[in-house]
Amino acid sequence: MFRKKAVSYPKRIKVERTGKMRLLFLLLVAFSFCSSAQNLNNKKVDGYRGIWFELNQKHEYGDKYSGALGTYTAKHVPLAIYAKEVEKTFFVYGGTKSENERYLLCMIGEYNHRTGMVSKPTVVYDKEGVDDPHDNPSMMIDDEGFIYVFVSGRGKSRQGIKLKSSKPFDISDFVHLSKEEFTYPQPWRLEQGYFHFFTKYNGVRQLYFEFSTDGINWSEDKLLAAIPENEGEKSGHYQTGNFFNNQKVGTFFNRHLDGHPDTRTDLFYIQSEDFGQTWKSIDGKEIELPITQKDSPARAVDYRSKNKNVYMKDMGFDYQGFPVCLYIRSNGFQPGPDSAPYEWCISKWDGKNWQTFKVCESDHNYDMGSLFISEKEWLIVGPTKAGAQKWGVGGELEIWRLKDEGEKWNRIRRLTKNSTFSHAYVRRPVNYKKPFCFFWADGHSHKFSKSELYFGDFEGNIWKLPYEMKNDYEKPVKIY
Repeated sequence: MFRKKAVSYPKRIKVERTGKMRLLFLLLVAFSFCSSAQNLNNKKVDGYRGIWFELNQKHEYGDKYSGALGTYTAKHVPLAIYAKEVEKTFFVYGGTKSENERYLLCMIGEYNHRTGMVSKPTVVYDKEGVDDPHDNPSMMIDDEGFIYVFVSGRGKSRQGIKLKSSKPFDISDFVHLSKEEFTYPQPWRLEQGYFHFFTKYNGVRQLYFEFSTDGINWSEDKLLAAIPENEGEKSGHYQTGNFFNNQKVGTFFNRHLDGHPDTRTDLFYIQSEDFGQTWKSIDGKEIELPITQKDSPARAVDYRSKNKNVYMKDMGFDYQGFPVCLYIRSNGFQPGPDSAPYEWCISKWDGKNWQTFKVCESDHNYDMGSLFISEKEWLIVGPTKAGAQKWGVGGELEIWRLKDEGEKWNRIRRLTKNSTFSHAYVRRPVNYKKPFCFFWADGHSHKFSKSELYFGDFEGNIWKLPYEMKNDYEKPVKIY
């Protein structure tokens, strides 16, 4: 038997190794300290500055989408909520620290309807170098007034974050609740509790939901749909959901051929009135989850046979509880005239059938507006007129109206004109109240630029949120 000979190193070498390890440890500590020192979580920022972004999928007429994406995406809802208890509208958005930066800060601000002033925004979550507004936040307010912010993730590499305010109706401090896999968060407060539509990236985009009775502990994730074009192919989907009368939840969704989002087509709808326990088509047929057939009773409009792309924007319910979807249909995913016309459409259930109407046309698949439904009239606010940057995201804002649930939409007001930048992603607050009826951001559609945030009302009044703030509360500037 042979024993390995013990190896002894000279003391000098031991000292050198110990010194190197100590130096490495100190460097790691210093790096950790610097990172935490630079983290802006729960810090105030001295102004409202939206994030600018480009996808870097270049085409003849520009990027597939780029521009002012502070209130992106259409699948992040809600982004704002009016709380009558304190007469404030709370709103979240994707921001940056300064004009020359593109690093994402998930922000929250508040507009005080009593004073007409806005607070300095708070950084709810510092994305620490991520510049992608797919990670933008959405929000929810619980029965006691605590504010929840759902920071979107992006697949498994960047997980979603749930946070909760330390005090009711207070945006000064948020505590971390959990880190989970979700994208495009859509949290809703219902009579039975709290409901959350979201997406997971499992190689493709798949739709899920979860529910909770306290906002802290959530159910297991439940898959909604996995509809392939042909057997053996991948499936993918996008959805936009909402609720009615604090009890019913519904969601419209499309499907992606072989899982590719550039082929998004068809329009489906399902709803639940028992907190997600059972799901039905609009005509009352019970639907087993996940939906796997393209000819499911859940399909509202067959756009595949027409070779049309479908880009969902918003949804709501009429006074009878019938669902309504706002979307753009086009001839392809590439920006420019080849995919035109970009038709703003409404599909609604009339009690017996699905009806679809064209509202107007714009010049980009990622133009986005919001739908406002009342018993007397329906309104759409969005960038439906081409702006300074042709074939780019956003444009000039207009209001379209449908009276008495007819068929013909009419433009009743042009909100902006001769703008230097394009206005994009107009969002509707839950329980909106004048003058904060909708809000959005502007920016150059094709190249990096400053991005500011605005809000307005249906009479045509528009205010710009202060880009620079010296005081904790300041009045927005009325510009129209």
